[in-house]
Amino acid sequence: MAVSNEAAMNLIDVHKTFRTDDECVEHLAKLRWPDGVRCVTCGTDKVRQYASPTEKQPNRKIYQCQEPNCQQQFTATSGTIFHDTHLPLTKWFLALSIVVDAKKGISAKQLQRHLSVGYKTAWYLAHRIRQAMEETDRPLLSGTVEIDEMYIGGRQRGHKGKRANKDVVVGMRQRGGPLRLVTTEDAKAETLYNVIAEPVAKDVDTIMTDENTAYNFKLTKYYRAKHRRIKHKRHVYVRGDVHTNTVENAFSLFKRAVIGTYHQLSIKHLQRYLNEFEYRFNRRENPNRFEETLARMAKGKPMPFEKLTA
Repeated sequence: MAVSNEAAMNLIDVHKTFRTDDECVEHLAKLRWPDGVRCVTCGTDKVRQYASPTEKQPNRKIYQCQEPNCQQQFTATSGTIFHDTHLPLTKWFLALSIVVDAKKGISAKQLQRHLSVGYKTAWYLAHRIRQAMEETDRPLLSGTVEIDEMYIGGRQRGHKGKRANKDVVVGMRQRGGPLRLVTTEDAKAETLYNVIAEPVAKDVDTIMTDENTAYNFKLTKYYRAKHRRIKHKRHVYVRGDVHTNTVENAFSLFKRAVIGTYHQLSIKHLQRYLNEFEYRFNRRENPNRFEETLARMAKGKPMPFEKLTA
């Protein structure tokens, strides 16, 4: 089944294009094996297709490897995020369409209502989609990079030690380029530098921060970079081209999601939520984000429920 790449697929398009599980399976197979089906165990293209109907999946295509030392049986969803799912793939596709277009995210409770499934199913489904949004091989941030931190956690009374029970999220955004969001245990100088050193290129031109003294790059690999500070404590937020407004805009979006969409989230899974927002933010102008994310899910690794809740 050919899917047009000229315009973004919205929820209605997904519903019209993938009306049955068979259509979903066919499309997943093309995404997973664009050059033809290969064994998921040994990688050979010597496979045979046959029908093995079951009560729940009467038309699911089963493949078997023809290598004498393998003989593995598999389907288009074997070994992927969809592995061993009991949820119809049509609902998976609808859920993905909702998530990739949800600017401020969508809660498991909302997915539960939209898909008519149990809360546990909706929660597990959402986290497996977020798993596909995790990126490891990403280009380094260069040019002018804004860096700031925000604090995620519950409210507490009084001003003293107000950040003691909160988790730190470091945001780095290249002007005119991508965003990176990383959670860390504290906001000490060494910790911040270790977080920044991985995604920010050594030859970055300019680093923009606020007046936080923990941002000190004189004795680091960034000693050649220009370091510009904006003094928020003096109620100064823009001084010419010196500001951290673009990374703070991304922070604002995530905070609105925590307050208005999720209401609360587990610190244990915080990085996965950040991965989702980073992924979606960096693709906000990409009309093929549904197809791209679906392809990642078709090639991704399974996430057992036991591992997620361990």
